[in-house]
Amino acid sequence: MVSGADVATSDTIQRLTVVDQVADALRARILSGGLPEGRQLRQETLAAELGVSRIPLREAFRRLEAEGLLTIAPHRGAVVSVLSLEEIAELFDLRAMIEPDLIARACRALTDREIANSAKILADYGWAFAQRDVVAWGTLNTAFHLSLYQPVNRPRSLGLAQSLLDQTDRYTRMQLLLTSGESRAEDEHAALLQACRDRDEGRAAKLLAQHIRNAGTSLLDFLRARRADGA
Repeated sequence: MVSGADVATSDTIQRLTVVDQVADALRARILSGGLPEGRQLRQETLAAELGVSRIPLREAFRRLEAEGLLTIAPHRGAVVSVLSLEEIAELFDLRAMIEPDLIARACRALTDREIANSAKILADYGWAFAQRDVVAWGTLNTAFHLSLYQPVNRPRSLGLAQSLLDQTDRYTRMQLLLTSGESRAEDEHAALLQACRDRDEGRAAKLLAQHIRNAGTSLLDFLRARRADGA
């Protein structure tokens, strides 16, 4: 016999699963540029496209707002966040504080299998970079970073790192798509992986902080020029 509590639990799990799927779909569109910054999201249109009711859609909106990808404004509803250059700079400053600490803590705990997995991700990243597959490149860039932090039992810091990577990822993807790209990131990733392979937490933290600051400076220069041109 199924009790009322069991039915309620089942309904909750099913609804949360739908919310997860909707949030994942919308997040992917935002990060890939399919939903550009400033785009207003119309509930009725998206609900029809995704085949869901407005209830999980609204819950997904709130989740993406918490991640910084959407802004829910009175009379406009959900809008893809538009970040100022100052806000983007702050995101990279936060990354440069949080991620080096994570990698220093994780470095000696990384197993050979985890190092091999990170190397595989980096190889796939290099292939995507060469093919200018921006969607795969962005996903693998995030996956590579997070793979080096996973041994740390610090879920809040890992959650913050994931959120910060997601918020900056759509801009770095756009930069790669609209320029010839540059290979410095690949070299920096390779050096970072070697430091982790050597279990040298001090070098890994220093390399990662410099990598994040280089990426932030390059991106801000690109966006500053692009926005000045009114593109």
